[in-house]
Amino acid sequence: MAKITDRQMTAKPGTSDKWLSEVAIWGHGSLVARITPSGERLFYFRYTNSGSERITLPIGTYSRDGNEGTMTLAEAGQRAKELAGLHKSGVRDVKEHLEAEEAARVAARDAEIARIAAERAAIEEAQARQAARKTVQDLFDHWARVDLINRKDGGAEVRRMFQKDALPFLGTMPVDDVKKGHITEVTDTLLARGVNRMAKMIFSLMRQMFRFAVDRDLIDHDPTSSIRKAKIGGKEVERDRVLSEEEIRTLAKLAPEAGLLPPTQAAIWIALSTCCRIGELMNARWENIDLMTGNWLIPAEDSKNGKAHSVTLSKFAIQQFKRVEVLSAGSEWCYPNTKRTGPVCSKTVTKQLGDRQRQPAQGVMSNRSANAQALLLKSGKWTPHDLRRTGATLMTALGVLPEVAERCLNHTEENKVKRTYQRHSYTKEMADAWYKLGSHLELLTHI
Repeated sequence: MAKITDRQMTAKPGTSDKWLSEVAIWGHGSLVARITPSGERLFYFRYTNSGSERITLPIGTYSRDGNEGTMTLAEAGQRAKELAGLHKSGVRDVKEHLEAEEAARVAARDAEIARIAAERAAIEEAQARQAARKTVQDLFDHWARVDLINRKDGGAEVRRMFQKDALPFLGTMPVDDVKKGHITEVTDTLLARGVNRMAKMIFSLMRQMFRFAVDRDLIDHDPTSSIRKAKIGGKEVERDRVLSEEEIRTLAKLAPEAGLLPPTQAAIWIALSTCCRIGELMNARWENIDLMTGNWLIPAEDSKNGKAHSVTLSKFAIQQFKRVEVLSAGSEWCYPNTKRTGPVCSKTVTKQLGDRQRQPAQGVMSNRSANAQALLLKSGKWTPHDLRRTGATLMTALGVLPEVAERCLNHTEENKVKRTYQRHSYTKEMADAWYKLGSHLELLTHI
């Protein structure tokens, strides 16, 4: 039987199916074509199966040019040879074999699609879990909204410290990934800079924040719990610096030549004569100061213990406030900032005084006062808070009862029973104490 030709395949259809066949390939099947009355031109592979049945297996549709979805005579012949080879190899049930292969391909394809989908879902789930995990920055923001906002400065100082020294190390970490080593990485960096006290402060604040997280079931374990605070920069030494009378006399001579701003000079003597905290003075408003009656009301929001405190101003203290009044040029604040939109930073005076008590070994530093040793005193460095302690110490040396001196400091009575039942205001005794202190300072600073 001759080969099928394109001419035969393109012949005009008849009224019934027209079948065309080629010689069997290796005796294991042959290519067959069918032209239907409707004009379809189809290829088949005809073979004998294991049951001795003649099977006509469809393999494609004819087109002279082999357009998409069709095949040429040559392509049909090649496909028939492939199937004949399969039959020759022992596969007698070619149709079932091809169906099994196709089923296997579909199953493999579906399995691969399922695998890829599962991997993608796992990745997306992991990403979602990661995105849902609260970071240390998220925890800090939560803590700030709930806790820090209640502090006098609204948490501004804690925010500043964390943004500078803690969040650059921990901010992007998931909270439940933070370990002991991450905490000590923060504190060790501060210790390496020599700011041991700051390291302790940051550690205490981090401990507060992580305990806040534990209390709200955000984490199961506080990573700071196994770290002893005493191990961060060594044991903290309680400050007990008190200026001697000799040092106060020396300070009165040194201050005018130290290159201090005049309001800062006055702040030294106001802090010493009223025993106030320097932050209370920096936040003071003229509306709360009556220089005629000699009274300064420190509002509850400006005091450390949240209780308003009335200070009786001695003649010495009034003179210092008058110096400040002239320099504040009509501002509502005693110590206005440069834009006059509020008080100056509470650390302004502390920095100016510290800048003038640098040891010679530190040398000249940029953006620092050239008067590096201008305020160094015999017994070493002193701070504004030491002035407050010195004032209270002088009071008791002048015969003021320690309990009265404590009231002048606006300290809260630690004994709960005394705090509850002893309600005497000590107003007169406190006024006498401030007058005694002021008069003594006038004598010491009179040059």
